[in-house]
Amino acid sequence: MERYGNANSYYAITKILRKFNQGNDLKFNELNYDFLKKFEEFHYSRGNSTNGLAVYMKTIRAIYNKAIKSGIISKEAYPFTNYRIKTTPTEKRAIDINSIKSILMLKLEETDLLFHYRNFFLASYMLYGISFIDLAFLKLENIVDNRIKFQRRKTAKPYDIKITSQLNEILSFYIKDKEKSDFIFPVIKRATYELQYKDVLWARKSYNKGLKQIAEICNIEQRLTSYVSRHSFATQAMLQDVP
Repeated sequence: MERYGNANSYYAITKILRKFNQGNDLKFNELNYDFLKKFEEFHYSRGNSTNGLAVYMKTIRAIYNKAIKSGIISKEAYPFTNYRIKTTPTEKRAIDINSIKSILMLKLEETDLLFHYRNFFLASYMLYGISFIDLAFLKLENIVDNRIKFQRRKTAKPYDIKITSQLNEILSFYIKDKEKSDFIFPVIKRATYELQYKDVLWARKSYNKGLKQIAEICNIEQRLTSYVSRHSFATQAMLQDVP
């Protein structure tokens, strides 16, 4: 599954590099320190962020390292010896308990897509900020002894999380009449890993739009998508008191 994510990153960087290079092919020996600095200036001139540049540069570095290992270019030509990839810390914003209560108590019809997006968000929240991709790939077999056990696809970090009553209510809705090998949430529709990954990417775009609508309905100012990966354990504990 990771290779499909890498392929997506490689496609994105080759597309922007081609645009920067005015549609011309780029050779490895042309991709030097000066080129990286000029690409950096180009990136910032378009109003883009430091962290966005870091993603591009890390992908370029990964491609270059593969080229060195394959003997396409020599180690001496490595352009990142003196070039430092910079990042800036992202703002951490924890959603307050009242906002969570508003989302929990929001009345939505089961036929409404927002009903599912609300459930996905709450499940992500209760699973310590699990990413949408990891959430989409959860299967019934990940439920063991009233706990959810899984590994993050990005870091391989293991999680073993107790299923609370609120989370159980959400899960129970989706796992009826399913087999152990079935996905819990109705995100992935197709059989091969490549198509499943595309299913998740497409669904994530719709999900993020849906979260914006939910935030507007509940009068929540924070971007819900920015919260999911920054789980507040204190607020999670307070959920136990929500009827």
